[in-house]
Amino acid sequence: MKKTIIFLSLLVAVGINAQKKEKDSEILGYVNSVSKDSLKANIQKLVSFGTRHTMSSTTDKDKGIGAARSWVLSKFRTYAENTGGRMEVYLQNEDLQPDGKRISKVTNLGNAVAFLKGTDPNDKRIIIISGHLDSRVSDVMNSTDYAPGANDDGSGVAAVIESARVLSKSKFPTSILFVAVSGEEQGLLGATMLADKAKEDHWDIQAVLNNDMIGNNSFDANKNDGTPKLRVFSEGLSAFETEKNAAKIRSLGLENDGDARQLARYVKEIGEKYVKNIDIKLIYRNDRFLRGGDHTPFVNNGFTAVRLTDYYENYDHQHQDIRTENNKKYGDLIEFMDFDYLKTNTAVNVAVMANLAKSTPPPVNVLMDVKELSNSTKLMWEKPSSGKVKGYNILYRETDSSVWTNKIFTTENSYTVPLSKDNFIFAVQSVSQSGNESLPVVPKVSR
Repeated sequence: MKKTIIFLSLLVAVGINAQKKEKDSEILGYVNSVSKDSLKANIQKLVSFGTRHTMSSTTDKDKGIGAARSWVLSKFRTYAENTGGRMEVYLQNEDLQPDGKRISKVTNLGNAVAFLKGTDPNDKRIIIISGHLDSRVSDVMNSTDYAPGANDDGSGVAAVIESARVLSKSKFPTSILFVAVSGEEQGLLGATMLADKAKEDHWDIQAVLNNDMIGNNSFDANKNDGTPKLRVFSEGLSAFETEKNAAKIRSLGLENDGDARQLARYVKEIGEKYVKNIDIKLIYRNDRFLRGGDHTPFVNNGFTAVRLTDYYENYDHQHQDIRTENNKKYGDLIEFMDFDYLKTNTAVNVAVMANLAKSTPPPVNVLMDVKELSNSTKLMWEKPSSGKVKGYNILYRETDSSVWTNKIFTTENSYTVPLSKDNFIFAVQSVSQSGNESLPVVPKVSR
């Protein structure tokens, strides 16, 4: 009994909090390279297009969404020069016919894409960062009035562009896709086009970080409210084939451990590890009530995706005509942006993508032995599909904890933890030679 108590104390000592000080200097360099001035310049340019409504002009060189997406592509092409030919820049587009809903005329829908190919040809993983290019005013069908869209979602697009700039000189084994999608306000159309393409072509999407409104943290926040907050929305039960897997999920008590929840926890751990002055809040919903985001078409197709967004939404400056009433300004204007907050949230994205892209793929065939009744838990797994591992982390937490609280490092492919599977949730992640962790994998049952 005494040995068991000592061992459990040692487990606590190597908890996640104890390991936060170990930081990758390369990732720190990328995080510190995120520029507030660059982000502000990007949003100033986006606002200058007047409106970026999905049905605005695609032929005017200075105004409308066509000019905006051409400018985004030009920024991507500039950064592609840093990649030694590894970044492909293109416009994914298609013509939409009137649908009797939010498309009233023939419209060319276009996503501005930069694909940074990984250096390991055997690593097929893709990480996606997205924001939506289109903007709107009060009437979602109004494609002509001034709709600056500074925060919604100029902030997300600015973060995508800045991430492409910062990471363009990286040489990660994993590929990263930077995309400014269109048609979000008309029904997540651009994200759906991209998600459908990914499913059709069997992309191995490891994570989707959808950034939508990440540049205003002041609305109804108390003065001296403490550390700025960033919400990460994630679904619990997968929207993909839920009925098929529901019985298994229910029997194992894993309703809170779907792939999106693992990604959300990863965002919180890595984001808070590398970025100062941010409190990442895990919101256990796929999105806000009666609202939608560009991560949803991906989760509906079985991919792992989350939404990053302001903690305090300012409805006076979201989906509003530009006007002044009773000495109050309405509209999504650049003057209401918080560029320090936007810089911090962009840095979170950069840290998460870099850490994930430097990792090896997760371990495969992760199993938990349940053949015998026992107060210990045996876990088994096989090496990742590519890359060289330094070892593996066994993560665990009590069932009522929202985040992983402890980890054990091992170089073996099996491990027996002196903790009951009835009282704890377990997962295993691979650790690359450079010390970067993969996404966690919750074990399946082995009988």
